[in-house]
Amino acid sequence: MPPSLALLLWFILLVGLLWFDPAKETKVSAALWVPVAWMFFMGSRAPSQWLGVGSAGGMAQSFEEGDPLNRAFYLMLFILSIVILVSRSFRWGKFFAKNQALTAFLLFALVSVLWSDFPFPSFKKWFRDLGDYSLILVILSDRHPFEAVRTVLRRLGYLLIPLSVLLIKYFPVMAKDYDPWTGGQTFTGASTSKNMLGIICLVSGIYFFWDTVVRWPEHKNKRQKRIIVVNAVLFGMVVWLLKLCDSATSRACLIIACLVILAAHSKVIQRRPRILSTAIPVIFLIFSLLFFGFGLNEAFAGAVGRTSLSGRPQIWHMVLSFHTNPVVGTGYESFWLGSRLQRIWAGGMGQINEAHNGYLEVYLNLGYVGLFLLFLFVAASYRNICKKLKPFSSIGSLTLAIWTAFLFHNSTEADFRSGLMWITFALAALAASGDTRREVSEAAALHPVQAAEQLPPPFALSPRPYIRRNL
Repeated sequence: MPPSLALLLWFILLVGLLWFDPAKETKVSAALWVPVAWMFFMGSRAPSQWLGVGSAGGMAQSFEEGDPLNRAFYLMLFILSIVILVSRSFRWGKFFAKNQALTAFLLFALVSVLWSDFPFPSFKKWFRDLGDYSLILVILSDRHPFEAVRTVLRRLGYLLIPLSVLLIKYFPVMAKDYDPWTGGQTFTGASTSKNMLGIICLVSGIYFFWDTVVRWPEHKNKRQKRIIVVNAVLFGMVVWLLKLCDSATSRACLIIACLVILAAHSKVIQRRPRILSTAIPVIFLIFSLLFFGFGLNEAFAGAVGRTSLSGRPQIWHMVLSFHTNPVVGTGYESFWLGSRLQRIWAGGMGQINEAHNGYLEVYLNLGYVGLFLLFLFVAASYRNICKKLKPFSSIGSLTLAIWTAFLFHNSTEADFRSGLMWITFALAALAASGDTRREVSEAAALHPVQAAEQLPPPFALSPRPYIRRNL
């Protein structure tokens, strides 16, 4: 098939799928397209990369200065999100009060600009990353937040998964790269690296698997059956892409997340949710102790089909050799700038710009203080997620799966920074911290779809009547 014809066919099928989607929620606001657009570009390529213009990605200076086209586009989406929240009379005070750990982390990150070697670029990155949270709040402040979360994740999967397949099959120049360690060919799909493609597959795979499990008790219903078929096709594409890009971390984390979803929906765990909520952090602590404390990382690499960690231990050793301030770090998103970046690139590690470990990445930029504040947010979100398991609501199983996958994924990837994985985790964490005054009953666990839909907006609007606006 000619590439131009394949592109046209993909576009027609995409429009048809979005228009005639059997899972389409008519109650949600059209404003959800704003966070969908933000997450699309964060998960794939920046606007300038799609257009083939802007700064050269291989120049160290581009990391410091950024690209004006991307900056203008993200600023436009950020302003739109603020306008939407203001029109909804969003209660900022209640949000900050319910998320004190996240607020403290963001404030400390802002203060860290003062001791950064590059204060202005650091501040620009901090301001840009505020967009993540404003776009998340657009989703959660929707009149029907549960349906809004499902809609955004579903639309994102519709956009990114088939597009990645299309690019790999018919536009290989855009969708292939070469591994800097092995020299072998890798597949990037709609993203810029195989690891980013792995994240796309991980996020979409978790959603489509979870949505299928939630709807399965009603699989004989005609509408639910059509939705399950669509989920199965998309999940099949996810599996194919994961096999093609060979992202071992994302593949392993998807398996873990699927097991968590199945466990959360089992009758045993619904009767005794403490078993699962206790087992997950214990297993992660044991894994971390063996992986980092006893140096068994190569053994874990072999368990997921790899002979090594693709140079990650060497990267960890190199970045730690810079001896940054252990208490407060180098300043928000400042480590990978200037002379440090040039020295790392000259050290034979390739043109990398992350530590390939989320916890180490935070330590380099914000030190032990930043790590402590971030762990407070992670722990608080887990406590809120566990509250969704008794009484059971299906949103609890989704957020628990995302939380678990995120913690393991950060062992070899730097996700505690702006990107699709962090946005998805923050969405899950903030959704779990919402107002649950009208929690579902134990009997409602038999019908999780309808039960979760009863939950009120996570961050209540002002007492005045809700006015739907064309946003």
